[in-house]
Amino acid sequence: MKIICIGRNYADHAKELNNAVPEEPVVFMKPPTALLVNNKPLYYPEFTEDLHYELELVVKIAKNGRHVQPEFAADYYREVALGIDFTARDLQSKLKKAGKPWELAKGFDGSAAISPFVSIDRLNRSAMEFELLKNGEVVQQGNTKDMLFPIEDLIVFVSKFMKLQMGDLIFTGTPAGVGPVAIGDRLEGKLHTRTEVITLLSCDIK
Repeated sequence: MKIICIGRNYADHAKELNNAVPEEPVVFMKPPTALLVNNKPLYYPEFTEDLHYELELVVKIAKNGRHVQPEFAADYYREVALGIDFTARDLQSKLKKAGKPWELAKGFDGSAAISPFVSIDRLNRSAMEFELLKNGEVVQQGNTKDMLFPIEDLIVFVSKFMKLQMGDLIFTGTPAGVGPVAIGDRLEGKLHTRTEVITLLSCDIK
């Protein structure tokens, strides 16, 4: 199982971090040990003083595929979840400045919180809306219609370089509004279905 992550997939988020808007998807990986499931808490890592949340829609790959063609890409996922890409922002900045990869800042244990999955049939596939609350206040709001690279395009792009396998996860990028967390904070991710808004994900910082 691979955890494939997409960076800078919302223009406003790229701009808030003073990054250029990319011309093609920015891809990085997290190891399976990064998964944080069942609404378990995240213990603040000792190697950072600037831990940030990044709420994302997560796609679960439903079948194996390599060099997926655009007309078939929608068949490669049937469920989505909400995830938080936790980022050690100070460490990431240090690594980027030195021209090094981001993995230490992005792939640490527990850095990929993920909710239960929801059938795509319950959602508006062309415009999936989600939001993050920090201590009860909305800090991020996203809609997949605002993605620079839609889910189907991500599937096509990634499958050119690596075989997608059933169960692989794609963290599809975060909208604007990322920010720091502190010990004692509570994060809640909400997903808008066709009929209701559901709280899918919760995570306490300890």
